[in-house]
Amino acid sequence: MSAVLMKLCRHSRRIAVLAVVASSAALFASALASPLAEAATAAAPQPPMPANFKKKGEFPHVTLSTGNVKISAEVAATQPDREQGLMYRAALGQNEGMLFVFDEIAYHCFWMKNTEIPLSIAYIDDNGTITDVQEMAAETEDNHCPTKSGRYALEMAKGWFDANNVKPGMQLQGLPR
Repeated sequence: MSAVLMKLCRHSRRIAVLAVVASSAALFASALASPLAEAATAAAPQPPMPANFKKKGEFPHVTLSTGNVKISAEVAATQPDREQGLMYRAALGQNEGMLFVFDEIAYHCFWMKNTEIPLSIAYIDDNGTITDVQEMAAETEDNHCPTKSGRYALEMAKGWFDANNVKPGMQLQGLPR
C-alpha cells in the first residue's frame, strides 16, 4: 500500500509542477502580448489627411469674445469645411478654436472621427447665447448633440470653457451673420 501511495504522491507532484509551469507560461505570454498589443495600437498609423483638406490658416478667421476673454477662431461655414473641422490637427494654441456656422437653426451633432486632440464644444443659439458645453474625447464616433437648437458651435481645447469660466447663458460677441 505504501508503494502505491508513494507513486500517487510523485504523480500528484508532477501534475502540480506541470500546472505551475503551464500557469507561468500563460502569465508570461499575456505579459508579453499586452505591451505588444498596446504598442501596435499606439503605433497604428493615422490615415493621411486628404489632399483637398485645408490646413491651419487656410480657413477664414474671426475674433470672438465673451466678457474679457478673446478667442481666435477659424470659421467652418461651408459643408466641406464643417465636415473637415479639426480633423488631423495635432494641437490648438491657447485661446484658439474653430467656429462652425450653419445655414439653418437646428440640433447640430458632432463626432470626433480622425480628430487627434480632445475638445470641448459650446453650442450657441442664433442670438449668440451659449446653450450647452460638452467634453469630447479624441478619436471617437460618439454623437455629441446639443439640448437646444442653434446656429453655431465653437470647438476649443478640452477644458478651455471651464478654465476660462465660460458657461451656458453667456453671450459670445463677434459671430458672423
